[in-house]
Amino acid sequence: MNPLLSRLQPYPFERLRHLFASVSPNPALRPISLGIGEPKHATPTFIMQALSNALGTGLAAYPATAGEPALRQACAAWVERRYGLTLDAATQVLPVNGSREALFALAQTVIDPTRAGATVVSPNPFYQIYEGAALLAGATVHFVPSDPSRNFAPDWDSVPVAVWAHTQLVFVCSPGNPTGAVMPLSEWEKLFALSDRHGFVIASDECYSEIYFRDEPPLGGLEAASRLGRPLDRLIAFTSLSKRSNVPGLRSGFVMGDASILRQFLLYRTYHGSAMSPVVQAASIAAWNDEAHVVDNRNLYRTKFAQVTPVLAEVLDVQLPDASFYLWAGVPEGWQADDAAFAKGLYAQEHVTVLPGSYLAREFNGINPGRGRVRMALVAETAECLEAAGRIARFVKQHPKKVRT
Repeated sequence: MNPLLSRLQPYPFERLRHLFASVSPNPALRPISLGIGEPKHATPTFIMQALSNALGTGLAAYPATAGEPALRQACAAWVERRYGLTLDAATQVLPVNGSREALFALAQTVIDPTRAGATVVSPNPFYQIYEGAALLAGATVHFVPSDPSRNFAPDWDSVPVAVWAHTQLVFVCSPGNPTGAVMPLSEWEKLFALSDRHGFVIASDECYSEIYFRDEPPLGGLEAASRLGRPLDRLIAFTSLSKRSNVPGLRSGFVMGDASILRQFLLYRTYHGSAMSPVVQAASIAAWNDEAHVVDNRNLYRTKFAQVTPVLAEVLDVQLPDASFYLWAGVPEGWQADDAAFAKGLYAQEHVTVLPGSYLAREFNGINPGRGRVRMALVAETAECLEAAGRIARFVKQHPKKVRT
């Protein structure tokens, strides 16, 4: 058995199931889950139709790992419309089976575990795939402290020079999960300078980029490089249709950036057996070529967050994020030391599921930056999210301080 598997920690949702195992939630209330970031808005009909139309011929041959040229062209065309960048569809774009699979695979491609002190730098709080990918690639993870005064943005300045000297890969999540924070150009400039100095690869996870609440769309990593007049060296960005187009079951996205890295990434994936089904490719082409459904989807989230956030802001430390579909909320002072107990008590009394913030972070230098917060995924319809918000408000008003759970 691979000994590196012993280094993996339980996934947050497994920890949540364990937390709730002894709880009998209020039977008078229907369950509402804000725990998992799984889009619930309706999948656009035209995407389903494209999938159906491809069934006749799309299952008759093995697909190429590189994907069909038409799909890569559709992805490159979307990048040009969205970011104003012209990419070579043949060398700088590669379809993947969702960003999660690709984030894991990239780490296996770029990390050299034979180099002393192989290190991966990750934000904290973070998406747990970053940690698992690093550990199974034979690296050590350095968690970057986050700054609560800047919506938990990573404090890159806090990373010691000795750590940067051994860093091979840095994960960036912008818009962030769970915080919804978007990394500004000044932070990108700082990270690029560090990459130039130490030679590490930057993996920019941008799967929430199309759900935003400001007038200006979130800045992407490749876009930041272009604005700074620099090449795409050592930079790979990841995006997905799951959140943008409400098709999490399609498992479709693409990566873009440094052609030399993508050439090696394609080689790895050829052996890994991760070619995308032609049926999925056909549906993906339709999705990337249409923007109207994305605008409609974004407006649904904007309306929902505008209604739900004020209800929760009356009882929790929470505000509208820059982007994504999460609220990263501070629990009342009496619960600050135990966000898991807050989630457990809320589930027992109100049958509402939220994810403890401490489950999405690691203790570093004695501090878990997620402690005292909860993540709420507002993925259901507005009425259901409003009902959940009302129940949370009722629970907090009845229990401003910690109760036995």
